[in-house]
Amino acid sequence: MASDKKTQRPRSAAQLAESAFAQYGKALHRYLMRRLSNQQSAQDLAQEAYLRLVRLESTELVRAPQAYLFRIASNLVYEFRARERRDVVTFDSRVVDSAAERVSDPAAAEPGERVNMERQLESVLSQLPPLYAAILIMKKRDGLSMEEIASELGISIHTVKKYLFRAVAQARAAAWDR
Repeated sequence: MASDKKTQRPRSAAQLAESAFAQYGKALHRYLMRRLSNQQSAQDLAQEAYLRLVRLESTELVRAPQAYLFRIASNLVYEFRARERRDVVTFDSRVVDSAAERVSDPAAAEPGERVNMERQLESVLSQLPPLYAAILIMKKRDGLSMEEIASELGISIHTVKKYLFRAVAQARAAAWDR
C-alpha cells in the first residue's frame, strides 16, 4: 500500500509543482533557452511556469504533468514575445547625447588606460548586434547626424534613434556587468 502512494499523482498543486520541478526542471530550462537565447528570461519564465502550477485549483485533470508544464512554458514564451513586440522604446536624443559627453575622452587618457578603454570598448561593441554597433560608431566616432546615418544605411530616422538608444542601453549594461 505504501508503494501505491508513491506512484499516485501528487494531491496538491504544490506537490505537483515540486514533483515537476524535480523531474523536468533541466529539460524545461533547455526548452526555454532554445526559444529565448537569454539565461535570465529563461529562468524567469521557468519560475513563472512553476508558479502557475502551484496556483492550480484542481490537479486531478492534469494527467501528463510534463506535457502540461511544457504547454504552460510554450504559452509563456508566446506572451513574452508578444509583450516584447508591444513594448515601445522611448528615445530622448538629449539624454543619449549628454550621457555620451560624460564618457571620458580616450585620447586624453594615459597610454595604459587608453589600451584598457579600447579593449573594453571592443568587448562592448562585439556584444552588440552589428547594426546597433554601426549606428553607435557612426554617431559617436564619425559625428554623423541621425539623418545622415539613416541615409547612409537606408533606414528611417526613427529606426536609427531606436537602435542608437538600444545600443547605448546595452553598452551601459555590458559595462556595469564587469
